[in-house]
Order: sequence, then structure tokens, then C-alpha cells
Amino acid sequence: MKKTAKLIALAAVLFAGFGSSNAMADEGFKIGADVVSSYIWRGYEIDNSVNVQPNLSYTFKNGLSVGLWGSYGLNSDNGYRYKEVDATVSMPIGPVTLAVTDYNLDPANNNPDDGGVFDFRDDGANTIEVSAAYSYENISLMGAVFVAGNDYDNAWYCEANYKFYDKNGYTAKATAGLGNEGYYGDGEGKKLALVNTGIAVSKDRYTASAIYNPDTEQSYLVFMASF
Repeated sequence: MKKTAKLIALAAVLFAGFGSSNAMADEGFKIGADVVSSYIWRGYEIDNSVNVQPNLSYTFKNGLSVGLWGSYGLNSDNGYRYKEVDATVSMPIGPVTLAVTDYNLDPANNNPDDGGVFDFRDDGANTIEVSAAYSYENISLMGAVFVAGNDYDNAWYCEANYKFYDKNGYTAKATAGLGNEGYYGDGEGKKLALVNTGIAVSKDRYTASAIYNPDTEQSYLVFMASF
């Protein structure tokens, strides 16, 4: 817990010390929500029921952003309803955005004897991830690693996206992601494998994604509406 708190504090100091490449960021609050037919994350099925995913963030003039994101399953299975609340601090540094995210899975969903919302033990409710993302024209790249809390043996994930279509109000992008087999795939250990491939087609507030995880040999078709 002390190690995690120091890590978060250090990240906050570093982010505050950097300046954004944009002279003026869009300062202020933002809110929104997505509704997804199932919750698929990085090629892995988190919850197969409809999920509502609200978000709330505040961005400062220097580009520093602090936000919350959640996912709530609408269906209940034997009294269990999926619940997740994540907190992220991010800062754009030129074309690169650095972020620290705390993924929090409600301990009551798993074991009511867990340590609660602020449980950063190795088997607790929180996982801390450090990530970096880069975008240039139609290409975006992202790399992330779990570093503290329930860190799943410091699992890595990296992803590339390419927008290959933009016509008549429709856009389409292709995705390829590598992750540790022991967490994102169907194996054990820290070996990187192709775990997330697919295309996503969007128009207005709607997106349909065809996703295939080559490592688990599972495929998904997900519909999302954004508000």
C-alpha cells in the first residue's frame, strides 16, 4: 500500500511538472456514457451482459486530465452484477500521452471479506497500470504494464490501430494487440502473444466491433452507443 501511494504521488508530481504541447487545452469538465452489448477488453471477455459505462473527467489548461470511468453490468447472475470503477491521471507530452490508471474491481463482487475499495494488496481490488500512447495521422500506438497492487505478474499489453476508411460519415479502423498469455490469453506466464485483432466501424454515436482473440480462439461482435 505504501509503495503504491508513493508511486501515485510521484506520477502526479511528474505530470504536474510537464507542460502540454498545446498552448491551450480545452479546460473543464466532460461527462459521457457508452452502452455496450458485452464488455470486451483487449480481446478478453470481462462480462457477457449489456454494460453501461459512464465517464467523468476534468482537464486543466496545461493538458493534465483526471478522470473516472466505470462499467456496470445490467444482468445479475446468482446475485453477482459486474461493477468496475477506474481512475486515470494523464498528460500529453508532445505527441505522446502518459497515463497512470487504477483499475478497481468492486471487492463485494468477489469476496465481501476483501479489504475494500482502497485495497492495494497483491490479491486486492486494485491494479495500477502505467501506459504511453502515441498518435500520428491515421495511426495510433499504445503500450501498458501493470506495476502495483494486484498486478498479475506485471502483465504487458501493446496495441496498434490504423484508420483505413473515412467516407460518407463512416470510419473504420483495424486493431492488433499483443499481451501476456497468462492474463489476456489462454496460456501461463509472461510470454507475449497476439490476443486482440479486429475492426471497428463507426457512424455518429454508434460503433460495431468484430473482435477475435487468436490465443483463446474466441470471437465477439460488439455494438456500442455513445452519449
